Amino acid sequence: MRVWIDLTNSPHVLVMRPVIERLCADGHEVRVTARDFAQTLALCERFGIAHTAIGHHRGERLMAKTTGLASRSAALVRWARAQGSGAQPPGTHPTRRFDIALGHGSNDVSVAAALLRVPSATMFDYEWATVQHNVNCRLARVVVVPDAIPVVRLERYGAKGKVRAYEGLKEEYYLHDFEPDIGVLEDLGLDRERPIVVVRPPPVLSLYHRFENDLFARVLERLRCAAAEDGVQPVVLPRVDSQREQLARVHRFVVPEGAIDAQSLIAYADLVISAGGTMNREAVALGTPVYTTFEGRLGAVDERLIEEGRLRKLVAPGELNLGKRARDSNPAHPSIRLAERVRRDPRVLVDLLLSPLSD
Repeated sequence: MRVWIDLTNSPHVLVMRPVIERLCADGHEVRVTARDFAQTLALCERFGIAHTAIGHHRGERLMAKTTGLASRSAALVRWARAQGSGAQPPGTHPTRRFDIALGHGSNDVSVAAALLRVPSATMFDYEWATVQHNVNCRLARVVVVPDAIPVVRLERYGAKGKVRAYEGLKEEYYLHDFEPDIGVLEDLGLDRERPIVVVRPPPVLSLYHRFENDLFARVLERLRCAAAEDGVQPVVLPRVDSQREQLARVHRFVVPEGAIDAQSLIAYADLVISAGGTMNREAVALGTPVYTTFEGRLGAVDERLIEEGRLRKLVAPGELNLGKRARDSNPAHPSIRLAERVRRDPRVLVDLLLSPLSD
């Protein structure tokens, strides 16, 4: 079987890595395309995922995103056609077209696959990205989501009858074989005896996060003062180069220059503060105290985590306890209950993604 996987953002590399590994182990031919955005290409290289770089992010405005969708989808169609009709050595059979196309929130591959009449499956775990889901849910044959998301929330996108749900968090699947490497602390020049706070800025390029996050600006100021006065070590993980350039100018902030072992960093951190989603859920999956500063509409996954006490929504920077945390309990954060790690089998995701073929 020939499988096409498209990666358009950094978290998609993490989610699809074990899927790719299992498909290859089963003897399937897997081809990967990747968009040049955030650390997507760097993470592909770090995990040894062979890929073809196609396209880049066109900006945050709706018109720019629409233009980018059309342009990159067309480029993907040309690439896929070339993969299925290229010249072959004498005596060999022509390369078959792809049997299925997969993506995590990639509208580009959903559109391209529909134009090529290749069945596709899409994944996501945030249900309020209306523009995105009105495209991928209607074009994909299967929509794979966490069971926390009520199916009724997806029906307006054209997903009725297509939803395939998995238990828990997607992070519990791709972190199933993960063990933290303390070498990341040395690489970043961090002292394990002093508090380490990992920070992820808002996804300002996302359509569902259109406005400035004033709370996050106050969090950064609190961390800047704590770094100068109390020896706290804030590690800020920017999403794009413009954020990196701005944050690197703040004294005592540790701002990595490229892709790092962020999961190990989270595992050894004393606190995570993130305006996004994936890093919050990685912290939950790894048992690290975590606050969300997300200012958009909460998705069902975060609603459930907050209800369970595994994630807390930050209201004011003064709530943060920036000291060292105990590794076997959490007295400094009584409102955040640390759970034991849950490790889930990624083959569940593989089976759900390939279900259009068995259906």
